[in-house]
Amino acid sequence: MSNMKEKELPLLECSINDIYCQGQESKTYLIPIYQRNYAWQEDEIRALIKDVYDSMKKSDKSVYYIGTLVTYNRGDHVYEVIDGQQRLTTIYLILKAMKVDSIKNKLTYSARKRSASTIRHLDNCQDLDGEVDNGIRDGYQNASNALKDIVGINEKEEFMQFFLNNVHIIHYSVPKDVDLNHYFEVMNSRGEQLEKHEIVKSMLSEPMLSEHLDKTKTDIATFGKVWEACSEMNAYIQQTFSEKQVFGDHLNDFAINDFSEIPARDESDGKETIINLLGKPIEQQNVSTAYEQSDKFQPIIDFPNFLLIVLKVTMMDEKGFVPSDFILDDKELLDEFKKSLDGAADKAYFARQFAFNLLKAKFFLDNYIVHHALDNKETVGDNPWKLQCLYKENNKKQYLKNLSENADIQKELVHLLSMFEVTFTPKQRKNYLFYCMAYLFKNGMQSDRDYLQFLRQLADKYFYDVYLNQGCLNERNQPLPNAFDNVVLKNGRLNLNKVGVEGVDYKARFNEIYKQGTMDIPLYVFNYTDYKIWRKYSDELRGNKTKKGSCERSQFFDSLGCSDFELDPFNNFYFSRTRKSLEHFYPQEKAGEGKLLSSEGINCFGNFAMIGADANSSGSNWSPKAKLDHYSDEKADQVSVASLKFKIMMQMCQDNYTQELEGELDRGSGLEWNEDDMKVHQQKMLDIIISDKQ
Repeated sequence: MSNMKEKELPLLECSINDIYCQGQESKTYLIPIYQRNYAWQEDEIRALIKDVYDSMKKSDKSVYYIGTLVTYNRGDHVYEVIDGQQRLTTIYLILKAMKVDSIKNKLTYSARKRSASTIRHLDNCQDLDGEVDNGIRDGYQNASNALKDIVGINEKEEFMQFFLNNVHIIHYSVPKDVDLNHYFEVMNSRGEQLEKHEIVKSMLSEPMLSEHLDKTKTDIATFGKVWEACSEMNAYIQQTFSEKQVFGDHLNDFAINDFSEIPARDESDGKETIINLLGKPIEQQNVSTAYEQSDKFQPIIDFPNFLLIVLKVTMMDEKGFVPSDFILDDKELLDEFKKSLDGAADKAYFARQFAFNLLKAKFFLDNYIVHHALDNKETVGDNPWKLQCLYKENNKKQYLKNLSENADIQKELVHLLSMFEVTFTPKQRKNYLFYCMAYLFKNGMQSDRDYLQFLRQLADKYFYDVYLNQGCLNERNQPLPNAFDNVVLKNGRLNLNKVGVEGVDYKARFNEIYKQGTMDIPLYVFNYTDYKIWRKYSDELRGNKTKKGSCERSQFFDSLGCSDFELDPFNNFYFSRTRKSLEHFYPQEKAGEGKLLSSEGINCFGNFAMIGADANSSGSNWSPKAKLDHYSDEKADQVSVASLKFKIMMQMCQDNYTQELEGELDRGSGLEWNEDDMKVHQQKMLDIIISDKQ
């Protein structure tokens, strides 16, 4: 292939030391007049220093990537800063605030006398009379203050060396033959820095560009098209990458086995230069006009964090890969991809394999994992979680259909997947999603029953082997780093066949970990409890057994510890994203009043439920009976209090109040819910969630 130099990406990974302290000749970074004034505020500078400090404290002292810098070589060692001047200036201010004496290269401003003077006289810029750039002066002071607050006295030298050598920036040097007018048009229309995932795209493209193969250009074009299609996180991949060869005639199958089987793209689309890489994001397809609005959804993960999920799946086949060392957090995006590429024997093959896995994983994500309806408003009886495949029947119009044709299996799949999602909502560290991907990559969707069994095992594994394993929990009963990988994976593979340890009294262990007096009960425990209550209902009440007064239905509610409160709460139940607030049913503020309960007594699993934050903030001090009256009102937000555990607690309270009115119970006002009720309720719940472990 000729003229390979023209196709090579003009990028270089540089340390801060390389940028400001190295080089045979002194360099000058020139901020041109068309760039805006320095604008970073205190919180941005402080956050950067804190992130670098946290990276320094890691045991592996990993590289911290600070983003991108784009310059144009004007000759005579002068580099015009086209993009990245805000972070380049911030870096310089931090170096000066640390009193680094090895700064060799200069930072200055073109036709901006005040800014140039301030940057030259940072040490005494407070004394400059009328010639000070307030933004730069304040930035220098903010950097100095942040360093004093974050970096310990004995850590200053270590932090300085880490900042100089381990903080890296991706430097794009625009070739001299590039039409800068076109470049500026692209930059002005874009109006933003390169995103980390765009840098990853460039990193993966580069090894293919260096190959002397006839198919390289078409492969890069195909890679780019896959990437662009998969980045549309709120639409089905069968729509953004419409290929029967990939998804079959009915669009419901992943029918290819490697990158070479992906339909090739026009090689004219494959020039991954810095110019068109910067330009592409402003040319994305308008999803709302390309396909049906009803097919769109709210994704549960963003593209950068999804890339990390796919990278971890890809790396599972690599010899020596340690899954627990891999961090599913987009702050580590560049670092994880760089480590993976550096360790690859054939980087171009690795890039193609990753692109194939990305396409496959997006198909699994869209069709086999829940997503949320576009409408943010949640209502009782209208489950916003969807688990639907895109399907096309012969030559008819494509439509969405449930993953399982069995209504019971479909509902439980939705409940399990949404249970995980509402528990682990942040787009980072979605371990459960990685395990689902690992399962699907190995097994596909051969059987909805097998998929359901996998999710049941995963839910149980989380509960017994993490949340009921003190060795996996910190002092606040939250999972330690790597806790999930350490119990779910074994020798780089899913390990779900054995859940829990034989002979362990898990009810006693639950009471030991989540003992009376502690408020540190994780959200997963409550969501798992609601799931197990719903599943008990699903398993035990079917057909004629659901008739009120039937033996089976009476036994069911007896096992819950309350009277019959109808079946709508079970039929309409779903895991809401709004129920994340820990509620004392008997209020903590009323503890110790007269003969009422102690603070230690009410801080137990039997007195807690998860409700919506709005409901909790408005009624946290109400008595149980006042809450019961308010939450039962049709005007109240029923979604906030639709936890099945909380429904049972309120019905127990109602039962006590009714018996009090009928003279069958004598407790006195305000004790419709007391410590005995809490103990009974807690035991009933443990009988349900730990029924198969003694």
